[in-house]
Parts: sequence; structure tokens; C-alpha cells
Amino acid sequence: MNFLPAWPLTSNALFFFGFLLFCGALGGYVTHRWPWLPSITGFMLVGLIAGPNVLGLVDYAALDNSRIIVDVALGLILYRLGLSLDIKLLLHDRNLIIISLVESTLTFIVVFFSMDLMGVHGLAAAVIAAIAVSSSPAVLIHVAHEMGASGPVTDRAKSLVALNNVLAFLIFSALLPLLYNDADAPLATILGGPLYQLLGSAMLGASMGMALHIAARKTKAAHQYHLALVVGAVALTLGAAMTLKLSTLFAPLVLGIVVRSIERTELIANLEFGPAFELFFIALFVYAGANLHVAEMIQYAPAALVLVFGRSLAKWLAVGVTASLLGTPRRQATTTGLLLIPMAGLAIGLADTTLTLFQLQGAVVSSVVLAAVAVLETIGPPISAKALRWSGDALNPDPDYEESAQDAAPET
Repeated sequence: MNFLPAWPLTSNALFFFGFLLFCGALGGYVTHRWPWLPSITGFMLVGLIAGPNVLGLVDYAALDNSRIIVDVALGLILYRLGLSLDIKLLLHDRNLIIISLVESTLTFIVVFFSMDLMGVHGLAAAVIAAIAVSSSPAVLIHVAHEMGASGPVTDRAKSLVALNNVLAFLIFSALLPLLYNDADAPLATILGGPLYQLLGSAMLGASMGMALHIAARKTKAAHQYHLALVVGAVALTLGAAMTLKLSTLFAPLVLGIVVRSIERTELIANLEFGPAFELFFIALFVYAGANLHVAEMIQYAPAALVLVFGRSLAKWLAVGVTASLLGTPRRQATTTGLLLIPMAGLAIGLADTTLTLFQLQGAVVSSVVLAAVAVLETIGPPISAKALRWSGDALNPDPDYEESAQDAAPET
């Protein structure tokens, strides 16, 4: 009977990828019954129900085995976010730099001291505060795309999210020597580890960005290959980062920034990914819903809720007040700050890195951050959708989305 499969049956990455897409698409469709609710909420709800916390159709081992799918999805999203940050234009937009520095600094200070009040002290509180500086590119990009949002608020929010993630990684890298020292690591590791992670990831992303730019110029007459070039460049960057033990989060972000900054004509930076890009969002958010650690959320709920409230308030007030003082219309300034509230991809990655390298500090950091991410990824999409509606930016929702929402709406 060797021709029969072994029992119990085991899943594989391909099966799980299909499961993520099939069930996630159904969850997103059901969400369309409430037009004010982003489809991300439906994706995460499907993952939560199917995951280990409810029905148990997939367990944490299956989620770990399928991690590569999420890495590719997040890498493409971070690459796309990096495209919103042009270094040449950024150097001439000092207001954007000031807003980002004020907002990031206030967020770090508020979260650090709020964690100290909740009994999380020292380096653990500092790492949590550094991670809290980051914002979720996936939520902003997906909700903006779904609503067809375009205008100054959407563009500025994307640039601020990109800057947030860069600053969060830099602050985290600056804390690594202290963490290594606390763990009694040798001097070579204390000094070399953070520099290797930061400079190595930046160089990898920059070199792949230049390679992608050159390839796009050589093939500019054959646009049908550009999407394959982009996906291939991101996958190569992720694979090289894994092999070289570099950051799979920072390298693709730098890749996008470099491509945007060195292009003089529109080749790759303004490439439209099309409806197929929705597949990666579905997979990412269904996975996020399935991977929620409810027990940790309950255990660290007080600290996580303080983190959520303090961080959200700091980002909203800092961006709103600073942008208003610099001449931005009040409504635009206020709604831009709301778009920075979601937190996910980079935060999870940095929390996992802390847990892998420093078990003692990482256990607390990971638990608090994952609990906060669960809350922010739940409330973040509706807040982002409301903010874009209030922002005054032009909204041109996908006709297919509008039609499906109308078809799915209950009759009155």
C-alpha cells in the first residue's frame, strides 16, 4: 500500500498558498457587504477562523513551513513602498524630513516611557519603542489602491511610512550593540554584527536596484518583461539576504528607494503591477490572521493596549501639529497622521530578530509587539479608509470593487 499517502496527511507550501488565496478571496468578498470595511479585515478574519486559534485547519508548524510565501509578498510590498521615496526630491522637501523626525522621536519617547510604566524596562522597552516607530506599508498601499486614492495626503503618507521604516531599522541597529553587550557577546560581534546587518543590507538592496535599473534600460522596448524583472529582482534580493544573513525587510526597501532615485525616465518605478498584485496582499493578511497569538495577546494585553494608544496618539499629534505649523492644510495634516497608525511587517520581522538573537529580551519584546500588531492590524484598515475619505484626496475606486460591493449588499 505504498502508493497511498501517509497518515496523518501533511500540507506543503503550495497547498497552503492555494488555501490562503482561495479562502482569503472569499473572505474579502464577504467583507464587501459593508463598503466602509476594507477587504483586509475579511482576509485576516478568515485566517483567524481557519488558524490554530479557532478551527485549527492549519497549525503553527504549517505556518512556519509556508513562511517563504509571506517573505516574497512582504518583499514586494516593501519594494513598492520604497518606490515612493525619491532621495533627490526628499533632499529638497525639508518639511517632510522634519515631520518624520519629529513624529519618530515623539513616538519613541512616548512608547519607551509608557512601557517603563507598565513594568517593561531598559533595553526591552527601548527595542519596543524602536519597533513602534515603524508603520505598515501593506495596509496603506492596499487600502489606497482599493479606494483609488491619489493626492497629497496619500503621497505624503507613503513617503512618511517609508521614512518610518528606515528610521526604525536604523534605531534598532543602533540598539543591537547594547543587546549584544548585555548578552556577553564578544567585541567583534558587538561591533561587527550591527554594521554587517545595516551596511550589508543597504549594499545588497542598492546593488540589486542598480542591476534592475540597467536591465530595464536594456529592455525598455519590451515592456512585457518588466514585471518579471521586478519580481525576479525582489526574489533574488530576498534569497541573497537569507543566504548572507542580512535583513529580508530592509534590503527590498532599499531596492525600491534606489530604483526610484536613479531613474531619469519612467521605466520600472511607475510600473503597474495590475490585479495580480492583489494575490500577495491576500496571502499576507490571511497568514497574519492565522498567525495571531491569542494567548500572548491576553497575557500582555495591558502593555500592548498602552503601546497601541500611546503610539497612535504620538503619531497622529506629531504629524498633525508639525505639518500644520509648516503650512499644510489642517485636514490634510490630521488625516496623514492617521494613515501611519497601522503596524505590521517590519515590526514582526524586528521582533522575530530580537527573539532569535536574544531569547531573554526577545520573549518580552515579541509578546508585546505581536499583541499590539494584532490590535493595530485590526483597527488600522478601517481607520486608514476613513482617513482617506476625510483627506480630500481624489478617490476613484476600482469599478470591479464597487460593482461587487453593490452585488453583495443585502436588499432593502
